[in-house]
Amino acid sequence: IDAVVIATPVKSHFDLSVKALEAGKHILVEKPMATTVEEVEEIGRLAEEKNLIAMAGHTFLYNPAVRSVKKISDAGQLGDIRYIYSQRVNLGRIRSDVDALWNLAPHDISIIQYWLDEPTIVSIKRTGMDYIQENIEDVSFLNIEYPNNILVNIHVSWLDPNKVRRMTVVGSEKMVVYDDLAENKLTIYDKGIDRMAVLGENMDFDNSGTFTFNHRSGDVVLPKINWFEPLKAEISHFVDCIQNGTKCLTDAKHAQKVVKILSST
Repeated sequence: IDAVVIATPVKSHFDLSVKALEAGKHILVEKPMATTVEEVEEIGRLAEEKNLIAMAGHTFLYNPAVRSVKKISDAGQLGDIRYIYSQRVNLGRIRSDVDALWNLAPHDISIIQYWLDEPTIVSIKRTGMDYIQENIEDVSFLNIEYPNNILVNIHVSWLDPNKVRRMTVVGSEKMVVYDDLAENKLTIYDKGIDRMAVLGENMDFDNSGTFTFNHRSGDVVLPKINWFEPLKAEISHFVDCIQNGTKCLTDAKHAQKVVKILSST
């Protein structure tokens, strides 16, 4: 046995990861990799020391729609990213080992970190409530501020009437909606509000009073995506990292940043 997949209750991830690494096994650990930043750091340190792969199961980073948004953004089609908001809600499934934030938000956090090239964080604020089980929040709203005035809002819940898996990225040039439940998973909107200088005497482009605003509404594009199964791609990447030394996309360093955000609330 060369590698082990750890898909167990979150509290057991660290101990099982350490045992597997000490036994000389590569590991793929379901999200979140561990419950504290220190535990993820130790997993990463041990994996590096033993020249083993320690990979987190952030499956959505292997989703072709998520990767397409990354390509669109990196190509500058969206302009400057202004804000991102996501909803990952449903009625159930209720868990007792973690709350809704730790259960659902790792997906959205890992995706947003990937889209934004894992920048530093200015501030984090969490608001939530435990309606069903004491001290286990069923609903949470996570607000993150990134550099360059990028705002992020993540809404997760076990108590919503409908299942929603949607993320919206608003840029200065275009906007994109990623809906994981829709047949067309990506929709690009050529919409925005542009400032236009008011022609006249004594024009001053530094004075906001000399501008008017143009509401732009252009084409709506449903880009074709060459679909492949994300979990299959994740496993293939895990094997590739082991056999060929490929750099792991969701290694312990990536997992550590996700857990740090979850732990900072």
